[in-house]
Amino acid sequence: MSKKLHAGIVQFDVKTADPEENLTRALSGITALAEAGVQVAVLPELWTGGFHDNIAADARQTPPILEALSETAAACRMVIAGSMAEATDQGIYNTLYVHDSDGTLVGKYRKTHLFTATGEDRSFLAGDQAVVCRTTAGIFGLVICYDVRFPEFCLSLALKGADGLIVCAEWPTSRIHHWDALLCARAIENQLPVLAANRCGKDATILYGGHSQIVTATGNVAVSADDTETTAIHAVLDRAEQDRFRKSIPSLKERRPDVYGI
Repeated sequence: MSKKLHAGIVQFDVKTADPEENLTRALSGITALAEAGVQVAVLPELWTGGFHDNIAADARQTPPILEALSETAAACRMVIAGSMAEATDQGIYNTLYVHDSDGTLVGKYRKTHLFTATGEDRSFLAGDQAVVCRTTAGIFGLVICYDVRFPEFCLSLALKGADGLIVCAEWPTSRIHHWDALLCARAIENQLPVLAANRCGKDATILYGGHSQIVTATGNVAVSADDTETTAIHAVLDRAEQDRFRKSIPSLKERRPDVYGI
């Protein structure tokens, strides 16, 4: 695996319940990243339709959209990750799908922590597994929005062997300072880069904050977006720097779970 990781984010205003328009916007950003030589592209949470009352309609469109992403990933030789509604016999999950650079679906993570403050638990079932996904661009722990507030969850991904975190979100402007702080904290404490895609724009009730960003393993923001529609942002990360950081401050090896029980 290369010591350089060229990562990208597609940030855009997700149009409510409009998978066709949102797919067009996503593919436009992915194409721009492919032209820049990006290896892995991350899309926002529920990027095909956002949060709304008829999420089942979006879930019915997920299978053909997955096929389109598979074809795009193979054509661009790029890892593509993003969250969509997944219909099952039990109900609907908010699921982060990862396609590898040959188009193969190599990872699927169902959001574990549902944001009950806005009623996510009334629309979605909660997942029950932390997922680490091996791709040609690296080994990534998968995270959706509210999950990032739970340090032990992200730590579990690092301990499972993740060398980066992929975060898909619909994080509001009103708490965007939390988003900025939490992403850097998760990177620093787990000593791995964070590739975080957030939506911008607004739906019927919420204004979203953007600030999609790529944070290095040392907690530096390599590149970030503002709160407006952004086709794509990208940055090259140095895995050798990550290795040096982990050797110089071996905090993951010097944990004392016997003391604090985590």
